[in-house]
Order: sequence, then C-alpha cells, then structure tokens
Amino acid sequence: MEAIDLKANLRDKVGKGSARFARKNNLIPAVIYGNKEKPIPISLEKKKWLFLMQKPGIFGQLINIETKDGKHFVLPRDIQFHPVTEDTLHIDFLRVTDKSYVNVGITVEFINDDKCNGIKFGGVLNVVRSQVELNCPATAIPEKITVDLEGLNVGDTIHISSISLPENCTPTITDRDFTVATIASPRGGMSDADEEDETTEEKATEETEEKTEDKKEE
Repeated sequence: MEAIDLKANLRDKVGKGSARFARKNNLIPAVIYGNKEKPIPISLEKKKWLFLMQKPGIFGQLINIETKDGKHFVLPRDIQFHPVTEDTLHIDFLRVTDKSYVNVGITVEFINDDKCNGIKFGGVLNVVRSQVELNCPATAIPEKITVDLEGLNVGDTIHISSISLPENCTPTITDRDFTVATIASPRGGMSDADEEDETTEEKATEETEEKTEDKKEE
C-alpha cells in the first residue's frame, strides 16, 4: 500500500481549549507519538482528512505527514468520532519505520465462487471472519488476503493455515488454527415436513399401484 502525503500544522498548545479552537477553524486536532520520541500535537485540514477517510482500510494506510519541522512517517492508530454527527474529533498517529511491525485488520477477499462445487450444488459461503488481524511490516501492509474457493465442497472448512499470507505477515492469533469461512449446506437443509411429504407421497403411490394390481387380477 502506497503512502499518502498530508500536510499538517503544529499546535502550540494542547488540551481541550486548543482542540476546540482547531475544530472551530475547520481543523482536526491530532497527535503523533511513538518510536520513543516526544509526542507532537498537530492539526489537519478537515476537508483533506474527510477525503482520506473515504479510502478503505484507513488503519492500514501509511501517511507522510509534513510539518514545518520535517516529515513524519505514520499510521492512524485511533480515531475519535462525535457520537451524534460522527465527525472526526481527534486522531492518534503512530510513528513507524522500515523495521516497525504493527497489528492490522486485513480484509479477506473470496474468489472463484463460480468454480466452487459446494456453491454450485446449493451450498452457501459462510464467512466467519471478513477481516483477519495480522502482524505486518509497517511499510508493507497488504491491502487484502485472498481465498480461492475453486474445488471446495459442501462441508469444507477454510482455516487460516490453508491461506497463503503475504511475506513476513503472521496471524496475531497463534494458539489455534482458526476458521475463516465454511461452505455450509443450504439453509435449513431438508426439513422434517419435506421428509414427511415425501413419505406420504411414496405411500400414496404404493397404495395406488396396489389397487391397480388388484383390479387387474379381478
């Protein structure tokens, strides 16, 4: 995923008053922290941030934030939203380097459903995890991981161990081979009522055939 350049202003003060002032001027207060360096309070243009928020996978998006004291290579780590308007109130950015590793939720993409035997014969793709949290190099965060459904049958289970993960990326859950998806039977399968109907129909057919045979014998 390519980094995005973003300009920011340094904030002279911190606290609620400073944050309130920034919001009144169509700016979003934020802070850059991490990598054993001093936190830097900044503010971003609201319009540019809202545009950036439209992109999927915001927490895996690398950003080059440029201020008057230099450039800062960061990842969004926490975003606070207004409970009613859902406007962004504050952002925490984490400094990263080419040696940093971060935990990020990566979207799972399923392909070749048209070549999946289970789905062809009425099965359903049951997605247990639409995202999988991976520990990834901060400068090489994948946009997605891909699961190939070709050849799978009803009842098959897709575990994390069966998915090819990007280089140097590992699941954050390490104590079990967790399920990502299954190919489930058609919803509800065959109901008892259906089975009873079939049994009744079979009996009626047998009785009709017996009556026909009796008439022939007469």
